[in-house]
Amino acid sequence: MEQELKVKLPIYEGPLDLLLSLIQKNKIDIYDIPIAFITRQYLEYLAAWTKELNVDIASEFLVMAATLIHIKSRMLLPVEHQDALDEDEDPRLELVQRLLSYQSFKEAALLLKEKESFGETCFYRDPQWIDEDTSEVKQSLFSVDLYVLLRAFSSLIDKKPVEARLITRESLTLKDKIAIIMERLEIEKEITFNDIFEETDDKVDMIVSFLALLEILRLGLACVFQEQYFGEIKIVKR
Repeated sequence: MEQELKVKLPIYEGPLDLLLSLIQKNKIDIYDIPIAFITRQYLEYLAAWTKELNVDIASEFLVMAATLIHIKSRMLLPVEHQDALDEDEDPRLELVQRLLSYQSFKEAALLLKEKESFGETCFYRDPQWIDEDTSEVKQSLFSVDLYVLLRAFSSLIDKKPVEARLITRESLTLKDKIAIIMERLEIEKEITFNDIFEETDDKVDMIVSFLALLEILRLGLACVFQEQYFGEIKIVKR
């Protein structure tokens, strides 16, 4: 059944994938989505493809269609009714957050796909990096693979509360996140995986930070390791 779906829908793997594609195709600002326009585009797609979709998958697209229509109706409320809402509340906010999260994970998947084996981006700490003054020199340092990083990140992000907030472009800059992590490594020499996410509870912000770490590892700018299996993940500058 899944193979049949992939043949008939080779591009869109779900409603968020379709929405993101429409936004990119029409060069729309993801932070200021014209809901009426994007809803019309989305419904036109459904009209052409609903009969081709698996029932379970089609329901996911229809739920998103209902969500878009609901947001559109809220955007069309008379001014006096809109005033009753929180002045910072935008009916599109939750959708934008979901799209940004999906986009970030999609970018992460593409980034990791560049390597046939994550072994090329898994590092261990060389012996000379161990503090010679320690009374007990640890001989066994375990490299950290992709699955360990993903499991650690998934566990961490699941513990964070969901908070609605006004999204700012500045907090979502991958380049800035890379610079922040590298600057911290320069100063502290060694940080833990959890240190990267300690100053934020925003899931989108956390995803961008995780992407930044993956890019740093891909470029060979840092190494990740554990001193024991299932131990704390540590990061050092190369």
